[in-house]
Amino acid sequence: MAASSSGNSIPASEAIQVLVSALADESSSVREASMASLKEIATLNPPLVLDCSYSISRGGRRRFGNMAGIFQVMSVGVQAMKAGEVDSAFMSKLAKLATSEMISSKELNADWQRAAAGLLVSIGSLLPDLMMEEVFLHFSGPSSALPAMVQILADYASADALQFTPRLKGVLSRVLPILGNVRDTHRSIFANAFKCWSQAVRQYMQEFPSRSSLDGDVMSFLNSAFELLLRVWAASRDLKVRASSVEALGQMVILITRAQLKAALPKLVPIILELYKRDHEIAYLATCSLHNVLYSSLMSESGPPMLDFEDLTVILSTLLPVVCVNNESKDRSDFSVGLKTYNEVQRCFLTVGLVYPGDLFVFLMNKCRLKEEPLTFGALCVLKHLLPRLSEAWHSKRPSLVEVVKSLLDEQNLGIRKALSELIVVMASHCYLVGPSGELFVEYLVRHCAVSDLERDDCESFKDIQYRRNEVKVGLVSPTELRTICEKGLLLITITIPEMEQVLWPFLLKMIIPQLYTGAVATVCRCISELCRQRSSYYNSMLSECNARADIPKPEELFARLVVLLHNPLAREQLASHILTVLCNLAPLFPKNIYMFWQDEIPKMKAYIVDPEDLKQDPSYQEAWDDMIINFLAESLDVIQDIDWVISLGNAFTRQYELYTSDDEHSALLHRCLGMLLQKVDDRAFVCDRIGWMYKQANIANPTNRLGLAKAMGLVAASHLDTVLEKLKDILDNIGQNIIQRFLSFFSDSFRSVESDDIHAALALMYGYAARYAPSTVIEARINVLVGTNMLSRLLHVRHPTAKQAVITAIDLLGSAVINAAESGASFPLKRRDQLLDYILTLMGRDENDDWSESSLELLHTQALALSACTTLVSVEPKLTVETRNHILKATLGFFALPNDPVDVVSPLIDNLISLLCAILLTSGEDGRSRAEQLLQILRQIDRYIASSVDYQRRRGCLAVYEMLTKFRMLCVSGHCSLGCQGSCAHIKQIDRSILGKNSNLPSAYALPSRDALSLGDRVIIYLARCADTNSEVRKLSAQILDQLFSTSLSLPRPASIISVVDLESSYSALSSLEDVIAILRSDASIDPSEVFNRIVSSVSVLLTKDELVAALHGCTSAICDKVKQSAEGAIQAVNDFVTKRGAELNETDISRTTHSLLSATVHVTEKHLRLETLGAISALAESTSSKVVFNEVLSSAGRDLSTKDVSRLRGGWPMQDAFYAFSQHAVLSYLFLEHIISILNQAPAVKIETEKGENCTHSIDNKIDNEFMQAAIFALTAFFRGGGKVGKKAVEQSYSQVLAELIIQLGSCHRAANAGQHEPLKALLAAFQAFCECVGDLEMGKILARDGENNENEKWISVIGELAGSISIKRPKEVQSICLILSTSLNRDLRFQREAAAAALSEFIRYSSGLISLLEQMVETLCRHVSDESATVRRLCLRGLVQIPSLHILQYTAEVLSVILALLDDTDESVQLTAVSCLLMILESAPTDAVDPILLNLSVRLRNLQVSMNVKMRTDAFAAFGALSSYGVGAQREAFTEQVHAVFPRLLLHLHDENENVRLACRNTLKRVGPFFELHGFSVLFSMQAVNSDHRNDYEDFIRNLAKQLSEHLSSRINSYMASIIQAFDAPWPIIQANAVYLACSILALSDDQHILAIHNTQVFGMLVGKMSRSTDAVVRATCSSALGLLMKSSNSLSWREPQNGPS
Repeated sequence: MAASSSGNSIPASEAIQVLVSALADESSSVREASMASLKEIATLNPPLVLDCSYSISRGGRRRFGNMAGIFQVMSVGVQAMKAGEVDSAFMSKLAKLATSEMISSKELNADWQRAAAGLLVSIGSLLPDLMMEEVFLHFSGPSSALPAMVQILADYASADALQFTPRLKGVLSRVLPILGNVRDTHRSIFANAFKCWSQAVRQYMQEFPSRSSLDGDVMSFLNSAFELLLRVWAASRDLKVRASSVEALGQMVILITRAQLKAALPKLVPIILELYKRDHEIAYLATCSLHNVLYSSLMSESGPPMLDFEDLTVILSTLLPVVCVNNESKDRSDFSVGLKTYNEVQRCFLTVGLVYPGDLFVFLMNKCRLKEEPLTFGALCVLKHLLPRLSEAWHSKRPSLVEVVKSLLDEQNLGIRKALSELIVVMASHCYLVGPSGELFVEYLVRHCAVSDLERDDCESFKDIQYRRNEVKVGLVSPTELRTICEKGLLLITITIPEMEQVLWPFLLKMIIPQLYTGAVATVCRCISELCRQRSSYYNSMLSECNARADIPKPEELFARLVVLLHNPLAREQLASHILTVLCNLAPLFPKNIYMFWQDEIPKMKAYIVDPEDLKQDPSYQEAWDDMIINFLAESLDVIQDIDWVISLGNAFTRQYELYTSDDEHSALLHRCLGMLLQKVDDRAFVCDRIGWMYKQANIANPTNRLGLAKAMGLVAASHLDTVLEKLKDILDNIGQNIIQRFLSFFSDSFRSVESDDIHAALALMYGYAARYAPSTVIEARINVLVGTNMLSRLLHVRHPTAKQAVITAIDLLGSAVINAAESGASFPLKRRDQLLDYILTLMGRDENDDWSESSLELLHTQALALSACTTLVSVEPKLTVETRNHILKATLGFFALPNDPVDVVSPLIDNLISLLCAILLTSGEDGRSRAEQLLQILRQIDRYIASSVDYQRRRGCLAVYEMLTKFRMLCVSGHCSLGCQGSCAHIKQIDRSILGKNSNLPSAYALPSRDALSLGDRVIIYLARCADTNSEVRKLSAQILDQLFSTSLSLPRPASIISVVDLESSYSALSSLEDVIAILRSDASIDPSEVFNRIVSSVSVLLTKDELVAALHGCTSAICDKVKQSAEGAIQAVNDFVTKRGAELNETDISRTTHSLLSATVHVTEKHLRLETLGAISALAESTSSKVVFNEVLSSAGRDLSTKDVSRLRGGWPMQDAFYAFSQHAVLSYLFLEHIISILNQAPAVKIETEKGENCTHSIDNKIDNEFMQAAIFALTAFFRGGGKVGKKAVEQSYSQVLAELIIQLGSCHRAANAGQHEPLKALLAAFQAFCECVGDLEMGKILARDGENNENEKWISVIGELAGSISIKRPKEVQSICLILSTSLNRDLRFQREAAAAALSEFIRYSSGLISLLEQMVETLCRHVSDESATVRRLCLRGLVQIPSLHILQYTAEVLSVILALLDDTDESVQLTAVSCLLMILESAPTDAVDPILLNLSVRLRNLQVSMNVKMRTDAFAAFGALSSYGVGAQREAFTEQVHAVFPRLLLHLHDENENVRLACRNTLKRVGPFFELHGFSVLFSMQAVNSDHRNDYEDFIRNLAKQLSEHLSSRINSYMASIIQAFDAPWPIIQANAVYLACSILALSDDQHILAIHNTQVFGMLVGKMSRSTDAVVRATCSSALGLLMKSSNSLSWREPQNGPS
């Protein structure tokens, strides 16, 4: 191409060459930018781009690393060429280049090869003949080039079938001669090409039906290629070649002649079938090809089928296992391929079936008869698929199909069973199921509805089966899947096929009984219910139909079976609900009088189990449901009133034991059902026989079965007690014989041993339930015989956990029987009761030597039962002895600490334990005093649980205490007037003398305990803390406990000398108030817990006597140290209330001891808040009593601590110091405490900050205070200073200014020392400063010091001083003047650090000097004088102070401040310069014009110099300050400042996309502010666009292009100067600025119309761009250069290069 010689032209060729070279850049962003530019340029001048690309790429991949990019650009260029631009010779060169690159490597699928192929395809779209000729040239070249050329032709055929198909003849004529020499590795490419060519021909025929016939030569070529592919390539050893050849042949069969196809079939079909030995992908391709072959050979309209059915048998036999394989693939990752293959196989069979339906049916039947699993499975799937589609053709084949299916019913493979079940359902829908065979098939479905999830009938169903060297997995079907299919199928044929009714009824009744079909009962019941619904109009025929068949079960058998199966209400498929429904529907089969009862009762039972989730919430739902079943049975038997029917039902129950041999839960229910039935029968022989059978059938080794047997025996015993007891005695007597037989069983295999534990457990339970259900009037003698002899002891030697539970339950039942008898008026004492208790305690313990590994859950269950049994035995006569009582308590109280989980086991256990404790309290002791002692003993043992940190332990303990106090009060109030009357009065209730035992002759006053015996003080403080517990239930229980305690105490006798009418009245009033609170808590009314607690404390404060109050205060330590924070707070509040209201009653000893208790609590409390609350209680004690006693006690404790402990290392701090803080902060005590401390330290010298650690002060108070006391006083004073007390604050107020100023100055000195490595002075000073801050209440200042006081890095301490000054100025403005005067003189000190500290403070204080005119003048003068200080820090701090002059006065000093700033902008220290720029920004916000005008230009020049600083903050502020100066460029200064704007404008544009976000933001704002100086409306609009504010590169480049357009149109005279600045930025130190300059310069040149500018800068810019693209190390620069070159070449100023003058060279 020849470039234009005009001045405006650009060296396009060179630019494009640079861009093309950039395609090989190492950076992907550069490659992408170059590619984008070249593709855009290619549409403008395709020949030039192609020419340059061609020239660069002639060296190939060895010289150019990105040939793929070159070819992609060329492809776009070729596609963009117009008809007149196409140069055949040049296209030929490109084609040769592409083909040469493609054949330069043996690779066939590289990215550059694909791009080269794309170029050739693009050339082919314009010059198909040229492209093909170029490709054809290589057909005679090296064989390595052929695959690539063929691939190109294949791609071309797929891309442009309409142009390719007419040229197919030429392609085939050149390809066919070389096919024979193609290597195996390349044959798949050729085969794929034939597939694509065939598909192109088919597409061409569809587009042009009139040209559908192929040329004879083409047909000949295709036939030849077909033969070669068929006979040679399809037989290759390479699987890929074979697969691709078969795929191609599958497409070619539609194009070849009928004769050739017929001749090829014998060879083609076996080749296709051979591929089925491979994976699923190949199987799918083979199946698609096979379908095309079958369709072409069988469904041709031009003649009969080419294949007889005999020829198809091999094909079909091969396809059947494929059905199996791909059916199973549905659960794996290749689901889509497997499903498509399965569908293709079915299409093949359907194609054959449409032509040979009868033969195919026979074929499938034969395969089923072979019973080879893969073939059988496949045949069943095909039958299921074809039966609806070929139903007419196969109508006469029904008997054969039925027989074959019957022969497969015994197949064990789950996959075959699933396919067979699906086929049976399809057969039913076409009326194949009739007569006995229909019942057989229905039973088959029922059987598989009962399949268990764990069933694995045949392990062969889950292993690989070898079939004709093809591994086929058959039957990978889960039992759940098979069951679901059968359930749905059975319901479907029942509901939707009316013809099936004759088969299903009454046959389905037969399916209920067999054990094998238990799992299917729910589905069977649903089907029966549906049939009954359909037959509702003729119920009367149901009974006759059932009686007509001998094989149908009797109603009694159905009822017995269904009642037992009701057991599980949560069984799968809502079994229980369906059974109840079917019972209602089958009611006509049963005695007539049952119908109405069931109609009323069954809906109630269904309602109970209608919501399974709700049912699960009740842990005892199973027991309740079983009881409902038994009651349902009992009431049904009562309603029937037919003894013969009942006996028949009993026989049915007896026979059905064999149905539940391995099902203990149902067996247990069956025992109970039979037991209830025997209760209704009077025939003793029948009963005796059946209970023997029941025991024989029971699995007593199983706890559930054993329990069911025991309950059944109990039910029988209700009517036949002696018969049951005789049976049990026989069993017990035979245990020894069984042991001998067990010994003999070692020598004989005929005997099955039974564990003696199981027998003992079963016997114990049976005895227990026999006693439980037996009549109360006849059991005394039986129980006495059982307990009084060795009969019971023989049942106690058990070791297994469940056996223990059984024995414990039996003992509990015996005790309950005694209690029931007593309630019925037949009371008697239980012999050997204490021995039974000892048995129970032994059984509930864990035996470490036991061989049984008892689980925790089983042990808990055993213990819960044992506690219940102990409660029962304790409640019967005779009374407990002391030894037995203590033994029980020791063994059981530890259960309070049990974990809360599992709740369903532990909660009943705790309830049983509480019941036991109450029973012990009620049945122990001879009188009230002994019972009170017993009560306190138990309560003290429970205290540790009440004070536990575990929520549920506290709740348990409180509940136990409340229950015991309730029982104790019931005993006490029975003998004393509740109103406190003495002597004989009408209110006294009679004492129950039976509870006084041997002391029944004593008077009531002696029998009852005294009030002191209750130890109310100790008790109350413990329970009072619980009234503030976090748990609402614990709070409620604790309040009730207090109520019980005081109610009981008021009901007890007191000496008349201490009784006061006023005391009684106030006590009862307080008690009434307490009971009101409890009533509120019980009603759960919305009330504040704190209010409730306050009312409780107020009541208790009144109810306690003086001695009880003192005891409560002395014992408060443990309550305050409670592990629950809220409870500890409550205890503290209670102490506060006590000492506030009744402190006057305490003497000095009481006060001292109470203080000591509170201090002890303070030491032990770890939480800061609680410690402070406790200290508050000490303060309250000091305020309400003698403060001197309290202060001395605290100081004494502090002195002891100081002499024995390192108080600085105590965890949680020193409690005594906290006490001093508390006193100093107390409104009343602060003055008293300070006075007390001063009195101690009055003779001692003041403690200085410089006092060394360990220095002792030895002063005396009253000449008798020792050193420890004095040291404690010093610490107390320090703590008082820090505590912020008012007295301490007033002490320092007089010298506040002097102290603060000196502290600030000393900070400088101490930091200097810290920099030298001496840190102790700084720490000491900071501690003093912190104390000062605390004293004056300036917490903010303290936080500043704590945060950064010791920080020496980067002069951080200076900013700390500034923060301190700011904080002081805000909080103490009146102190500012005096402080500033002191600091102003400090600026003259010699030490640099001290001057810096003073300057730092003054620079902040000056902000708050608004109302102090004289002070402000002095400060400004001082700061201006020190801006020349030798310290850079002082200079910048003084400048910072100057710009912070209050806004009311800043105008007065603006000119002076600006002169300082102007001078410091040239400072040698960068930090000072930065401060000056920042301060300039601040001052310009309010500076008047007359102050700025004289130095406006000087400021502008200096700011321009700082805008190129490497410091980001400096650049940001410099740009922002320039924008601020624009406000002053008005009037006479406008013209001069406009020149400054033009000078800085290019730099603003470049930094508009700076790498720093703050710089970008500053430039955006400045650009908008200087916009009016351009006096162009377009600029204002442009600067307000969203693109200006965007951080995205693309938006920035869009803005630059739009701006360049505005510059070219309106500011062409400025472009030359702009370009000079922009070109200078090509060498900026920031890569992003270089890139911005490149893009801005090219945008201006692309849009400029000034030929002079273009002539000057085009060459220069292009040269620099080329140089940067080759030399720059930054990808962003190279990428931008690429985009900029494209921008230049697309511009309207470069039109000449777009029109090629001579075409591509």
